Amino acid sequence: MMDGKIAWPDVSRHYATTTMPLAATRPIWLATGGEIAGLTEFQRAWLSAQDFKASKRRSVLVPAVDGTIAGLAVGAEASKRDWMIRPETLLGGVAATAPAGTYRIDGALLQPELAGIAWGLGGYVFRRYKTSNADDVPRLHIPANANAARVLAIVEGVHFGRDLINTPASDLGPGELETAARLLAEKHGASISVAVGNDLLQRNFPMIHAVGRASSRAPRLIDIGWGSEGPKITLVGKGICFDTGGLDIKPSASMLLMKKDMGGAASALALAHMIMAAKLPVRLRVLIAAAENSIAGNAFRPGDVLRSRAGLTVEVGNTDAEGRLVLADALSLADEEKPDLLVSLSTLTGAARTAVGPELTPYYCEDDTFSASLDAAGRAVADPVWRMPFWTGYESMLDSPVADMNNVSESAFAGSIVAALFLRKFVKQAKRYAHFDIYGWRPSTKPLGPRGGEVNAARSLFEAIRTLS
Repeated sequence: MMDGKIAWPDVSRHYATTTMPLAATRPIWLATGGEIAGLTEFQRAWLSAQDFKASKRRSVLVPAVDGTIAGLAVGAEASKRDWMIRPETLLGGVAATAPAGTYRIDGALLQPELAGIAWGLGGYVFRRYKTSNADDVPRLHIPANANAARVLAIVEGVHFGRDLINTPASDLGPGELETAARLLAEKHGASISVAVGNDLLQRNFPMIHAVGRASSRAPRLIDIGWGSEGPKITLVGKGICFDTGGLDIKPSASMLLMKKDMGGAASALALAHMIMAAKLPVRLRVLIAAAENSIAGNAFRPGDVLRSRAGLTVEVGNTDAEGRLVLADALSLADEEKPDLLVSLSTLTGAARTAVGPELTPYYCEDDTFSASLDAAGRAVADPVWRMPFWTGYESMLDSPVADMNNVSESAFAGSIVAALFLRKFVKQAKRYAHFDIYGWRPSTKPLGPRGGEVNAARSLFEAIRTLS
């Protein structure tokens, strides 16, 4: 409803209670090849009449003799060329289309936990601005051999992040993003501090202030801390709540999705929830650089030279490359603590989409061990990532005749790599650094979610951190 409030998502509506007996649920028969076992001749004839085949990957309701729904047959044959399409992920599409009722998965699964997660992700609907009541939704009895608590935590994190990205900038500015961060911190008993407006200058975050000062909604740096033992893990998220491009203004068509320019912050908060809910043995810090890149008489200009927290000076070659400016100050703060793992998440460049498209998240990391773990995690949980190079040969593209560096290159080539190289200049002491150039958006409905906001790389990072910690 249009209540103007940031609320924690209720994902329990997608799942059966733990006390519900399996006998009270409808089976979902997953067809992965041959005939489905346990069906009557009448039901087999029904499926044949519907031209049901495992390879067609569609769902068919199966009737009982009295005309009621006996269960649901799902064509769940894995794709030979697309590893994202497998029986577990296809259950997300079932959650989006099945009639209301409570279901169980009939048969063995290689990844029962992923099946439970896929169900919750596929059933997501953003209803904040719908005036009608939410329709009843199908519920899944989470497989007994899955970690139900982890399923719920991951789905909650993703729903929370998606809700933030899908909320328009009229209701999600830097202040509301702070509210969301406080909600998360309170939920887990984490500490939180925030520097707002001119306090950013006093606390030496000049580039965050410069980017956000033209907006009527003050910029801020949000700092969350949780945990006292284990490796130090710091997440830095780009929280540009709307990006006009500044004085280098975007064309109107390019502004249509700019409510998602805080997708890096949403992904960082979603990942933080997963880590804290799982009580991983880590010392977690989350830094969100929140601002709105607006146009006013006091907006920062092309050609201005900004001094960063690190002391490096930056010539502004383009005010529409503001994300790397706010991230640079936040990364400098994070780096001062010498974290074991420093991760930045940002909807940083259109060049990343040109390189790998909307479904694959490129990342930059020089640590081979962590990268191998991350690649394996992305494949395991169906949250694909792709390693890109910190190609030092392109560092000269950031040269400036008047400052230590420019925030953009004059070249049209290698935009995502150049942006990553810019950020790396502000990371000197972290043991491992990984930068993710995410899209923050799903352009079309897929089994794991509808069109709209997406917290790219949050699940793959959680899996990698969980298995390494």
